[in-house]
Order: sequence, then C-alpha cells, then structure tokens
Amino acid sequence: MARGLDHVVHAVRDLDAAADLYRRLGFTVGARNRHSWGTHNRIVQLPGFFIALVTVAEPEKLGTDTFSALFGTFNRVFLQRQEGLSFLMLESADAVADAAAFRAAGIGVTDATGYEREGVRPDGKPVKIAFSNAFARDAKAPDIGFAASQQHYPENFWYPAFQKHPNTASAVAGVVLVAENPSDHHIFLAAFTAERELQATSSGIAATTPRGDIRAMDPTSFRDRFGIPAPDVTSGARLAAVRFTTRDRDALINVLKADHIAYSSHLNAVVVAPETAMGATIVFETA
Repeated sequence: MARGLDHVVHAVRDLDAAADLYRRLGFTVGARNRHSWGTHNRIVQLPGFFIALVTVAEPEKLGTDTFSALFGTFNRVFLQRQEGLSFLMLESADAVADAAAFRAAGIGVTDATGYEREGVRPDGKPVKIAFSNAFARDAKAPDIGFAASQQHYPENFWYPAFQKHPNTASAVAGVVLVAENPSDHHIFLAAFTAERELQATSSGIAATTPRGDIRAMDPTSFRDRFGIPAPDVTSGARLAAVRFTTRDRDALINVLKADHIAYSSHLNAVVVAPETAMGATIVFETA
C-alpha cells in the first residue's frame, strides 16, 4: 500500500518566532513540546497531516542514539547552513515492516526506532504520544531527511480543535522537491512511497499518495510554477515547498493582509516566499 504524507519538519533557529509566523499565516499553532535528545517543536495540524516546527534548543543533549543522530544532529547541521523544510515523513502502518522494505530497496538507514513524549489535549490534560520511525536516505538529496512514521496513540495526537485555521486551510495538497535532474530521484521516490507508477510531467516527476502528492521539479519549472526563484540545488535536491488546500481564498488573503504577510498570486495560487517564511515556500491553493 502506498504511504501518504504524514508531516514535514520546518527547521528554524527561533521556535517562538516560527510559531508567531505561522499564527500570522493564519494557522492554529500548538504548545511547545520537548524531546529528550534536545529538539523542541510546535505543531500545526491538518486532518491526517501536520507541520512540525523544530529547533535544536538543547544541543548538549544530543547523543549517539538513533534519534539524536538521524533527527537531532541532522537538523542541527541543517540549521548551520539555512532554515527551511528539512524532513519529509510519510505515514506508516508498520514501521518495522517499512524499515525492512527500505533495506530491501537499498534506501534503508536503520531498523525501526521509537520514542515517546508527553502531549497535551485541548482541555489541558497530559497524554502519551509515541512514534516509531523507519528512516530512509536518498544519496542525491543529502539536505533532506526521509522517514516513515507510525503513531502508536493517534487518539492522543489528532484533535479537530487543532485543525481549524483562520486561513481556512483544510488539507495538505502536496510537497515539492527541487532537483537539477528530477528523474534521478525516480527510483528512490518509488521505493519510499511504495507507489511504483510515478507520473512523468513536463516539469519532472510526481508521486500521488493517499494524502497529497510529492512533486520533483527542476529549478526552471519551480520558478515558472510558483513565480519565485528555486533554492540552490548544487549540493543535491531540496525540499522546497509545502502546498495547502484552502476553502476560502478571500478569507486567506484577509488574514495575510491583516498580519502584514508578504505574498504573491501566481497561477491561481497564493505563494509566501522563503524570505518571508523562514526558508520555506508556503503555497495555498483553493479547492
């Protein structure tokens, strides 16, 4: 079964500033969470998908365990160079099986590895949150982390109250990778998504998943599609943009104007550029 989009990590140096940015973009932003290996996050939820705003707040806690190395240290090194979208996570029904599948395909990094943290319900009650991740690697995309993520207590994580946003965002439409040669990532993306029939397009390739799509575009096509320059891909592919579906374009624009967020309208999409969105391209598309 193909794996749908689960979440992306937006790595930032100032977590409170990032939370303020997303509130000004019209999102409902969760409270600060802390991981034992030194990263902190704040969550923006949509149905079945979320953005994790992540910073390395306590680098002294980074160790040699899997999550320190593959998540904490990865984001620390990423943030030494830039802010932006650092990790793409797909949903997993069985992280152990996905780790085995990744190894068989030649993209696996480790066995499935898990962690727990405390979460907070809308009524303030603490609950247990737990995940197991199967990490993968694309050698031609060293600045992107990849994993399939299994939630063990989803009833403690997903809440409709956290998924209502003044900008009327209602779903993830997809994510966009930029690569010098998108076809170089065909084999990896097919194995990572378990979607064997990727689509060839004039701009690159696309994998349709049960929740949103993954598009790999060349830099020129990215500029043409979103009206802004592509990120530098001389060192490998980059996770450049996340696309949201919104119900009400006018309500979205009113929110952006009220909070003085610079945006552009291009090909029926509202685009917030990386210089405004802390290294990420945020795209809103009306259903």
